[in-house]
Parts: sequence; C-alpha cells; structure tokens
Amino acid sequence: MRLGYDLTIEQTQKLVMTPELIQAIQILQFTTQELETYVEEQLLTNPILEPQKAPEQPDENREERESREERDGEYEKKQEGLDSEFDWAEHFKEREYDDISYRQEYIPDKPEYHFEQFTSQDVTLTEHLLFQLQFADMKPACRRAARYLVEALDENGYLTVTVEEAAVQLGVSESLVLLALDAVQSLEPTGVGARDLRECLLLQLTAMGENTPEVRAIVESHLEDIAANRLQSIARAVNISVAEVQEIGDLIRSLEPKPGRQYGSGGGNRYIVPDVTVEKVDGEYVVLVNESSAPRLGISPEYRKMLREADKDSHLSQFLTGRLNSALWLIKSIEQRRQTIYNVVTAVVNYQKEFFEQGRQHLKPLTLKQIAEEVGIHESTVSRSVNGKYMQTPRGVFEIKFFFTSGVSGGEGGVSSESVKSMLQELVDSEDPKAPYSDQAMVELLAEKGVELSRRTVAKYRDEMGVPSSSKRKRF
Repeated sequence: MRLGYDLTIEQTQKLVMTPELIQAIQILQFTTQELETYVEEQLLTNPILEPQKAPEQPDENREERESREERDGEYEKKQEGLDSEFDWAEHFKEREYDDISYRQEYIPDKPEYHFEQFTSQDVTLTEHLLFQLQFADMKPACRRAARYLVEALDENGYLTVTVEEAAVQLGVSESLVLLALDAVQSLEPTGVGARDLRECLLLQLTAMGENTPEVRAIVESHLEDIAANRLQSIARAVNISVAEVQEIGDLIRSLEPKPGRQYGSGGGNRYIVPDVTVEKVDGEYVVLVNESSAPRLGISPEYRKMLREADKDSHLSQFLTGRLNSALWLIKSIEQRRQTIYNVVTAVVNYQKEFFEQGRQHLKPLTLKQIAEEVGIHESTVSRSVNGKYMQTPRGVFEIKFFFTSGVSGGEGGVSSESVKSMLQELVDSEDPKAPYSDQAMVELLAEKGVELSRRTVAKYRDEMGVPSSSKRKRF
C-alpha cells in the first residue's frame, strides 16, 4: 500500500439549490393571495423595489411609444444576462438617465370601489339571541340565568352545560335555570337551546304543531331507523302504515338539526380568487393569468440615481448592488411563474376542450406526466403550478387539479372518474323512486354505454358522491 497525495481531474454532476432557485420554486407554488402577501413583504424589505404601472403618456405619439418599448425590451434582455458582479453604477451612467423623467414619489391610482365590495358584518347567534332576550318579560335573576345559558351555547345552538352545572355557577336553584332555559328555547331560531338532537327536533315540531304521539315516538326511539330507511320496522313498532312513516320521515328530514349555523360565528367569509381565467373568444379558448392582485414590480429611480452617484467601493454601493440583483431575480421569478402557469393551463384547456364544449361527462383522464411532456417541463413543476390554484371557466370555477383525473376503460382513451360520477348521477336522477337501481344494475347500465366497472367501484364512486344505497333511496 502506497500513501501519498495525487491531483486528479474529475467531472461530476450535482444539483445545488441556491437561495434564488429555492425562491423561484416557492413563488411558483404560491396562489394569487399568497403571492400578493409575499410581494408586499418584499416591498417592505427591499428598498430597490417599487410597484409600477405603465400608463401611456397622453402627449406621446405612436412612433415614440414604439421606440420606447423597443428600448425597454432591449434593456430587459440585457438585465436577464447580467450577473451579481455587474457594475450597475457604470451601467446607469452609460444609459444617461434623465433624472427629471423619473417621478420622485410613486402614487398609485386610487382603486375603484363598488357597493358590492362592502357587506355588513354577520350577526352572531349570541348577539341575535341577546337582542331578543332584552324584550322578554322576566325577573332580573331569571334574565341573568338566561343570558348565561345563551353565552353557553355552541355555534350550532346546542347547550354545552347541564342544568345542574349552570345552577351551581349562578348560585340559584335548578328550577330557576329550567325556567330560564324555557325562555331561551322560545327564541328564534326555533330549536336553539336544546341539549341534544332529539330535543332540538321536538322543539321545532312543537312550534309547527306537528308534535303528535306518533311523531314523538319516532323522534325519541327511531331516528337511526329513519336514517337507514327501515320504514317497515318503524311501522310495526309505532302501529301505523308505512306511508305514514314515510311522511313523518320526510317531515323530520325537513327540520334543521343545527339551528345556530345560519348565523355568523364571528369569522369572515373566505372567497376563492381564481388564479387563471379561461374565456371563449371567437370560438377559441383564451387563457388569462390573474395579475390584478400582484402588482408589477420595477426598480426605484431614486435608488438608481443613488447607485449611479455612489463610490464603487463604498458599502452603500455594495448594499444597493446586492438589493438590485435580488430585485431583478424576484421580477424574473414572478414572470417565469406567470409563463409556466400559462403554459400548463393552456395545455390542460387544449386537452380537455370537449369538457368546456359539452360538459362534465366528456372530461378525459389526464396525468401530470402527459402535461409535463406536452409543455417540456418536469412533473413536479406541473404539480407546483396547479396545486391550490383555481381556474374560472365558462362552466364555473374549478380547482385546476380537477382536470387531472384517473380513468377507467371505455370509449377512446378511457373515461375519467368525474365522467363516470356524472353518469351515475344521471342514473340516480332518472330512476324510479319505488324501485331504485342497485349497484349491480348500475354496472350493467354503464356497460351498455361502453364503460366497464366492477360493482365495488360503482359503490366507491357512489359513496364519494354522497348518494345512499338503493335500500335507503327507496320510496314506498
């Protein structure tokens, strides 16, 4: 064995995740709202950046505008090829920027506000009940107990404490708490203040004048049988006809099991902001990436001037150069995100064109790999481009992942699972309520349409759609 030092040349390949690359990947994953928040943070931390809007100057003729756009395009191409060692101060001097042409302060246009953008704050269940309670005729001690019970309700309107616990906390008798509970249960919405589901339903039935002995017996002892559609066993137990049981079951299903959920819980509504819009123009589908919430970024002219006048070797020049490189990379990453999303969605729209033309039944099976090969990027990039993002189409708003579905055999190229679910829903809607289709019958009907499925697959799709089994759908 010989020990010693050697010099060797070796060629290897490895992936280095630079901070800039990590930032670009994160920006690609961001939804529109997340990108807006991220841009706002960058505007606060990087003084070089500023939001920009490029309105056309009223005194600028067409030739001057085209010439300016051509110069700006050449400048942007130069910026993309510059590295972190580029002498920005010398570059700005060579460009001979006119300080007068820059605005000293960015004043964004005032946004347009519409009446539809303003909504009143939701009234919570507690506020609604306390408002009614102040008009109730009761003694102060009973009113205090009623207020305590109202504040002890959950968001669905159910009481979360027992009568005994409330009496101990308030230092009053249980009879007074029961009197206060009766007052709370008389308020709107009907059924609020109940201690369980059965009491909630009975309160609503009493208010409707439908609290008959048969109805009470079914609510108290046969709610599970109603849910399972075991009407014949209920009819034998209550000694009424199956038709009467079915009528009572329909009445019970029409009641509100959670009377408090119709009121606000204190949290605001959460709206979906589509990241991409698809519109049909002259028979063709056009893809538009939403850029309204993320402002266009540019370089501050004030800091350009400061960098141009600063000494190359000064700390100020080094700081501004680093911030400038960071700003340019951010602008490039946002533009790359927009282009990637546009390319991916365009490929999806072209592939699923029959869906946009004819509906859900014509949705084709689609995988990330197919779009990746079409666009010429990696599958992980496609996944990041569509994850958590929504598309507004002439047929509604869909999550982009909706268009990537598994397929089953049948037809040319197979049939997507969403198409199968649409077919199943049509079968359920068209069936005879007195003799609903079983899972096996649905298998046979789908086979006639050229879609081969097993009974277990049909049952799985039916459960995902929230459609009960044939025994629970049967009407008498």
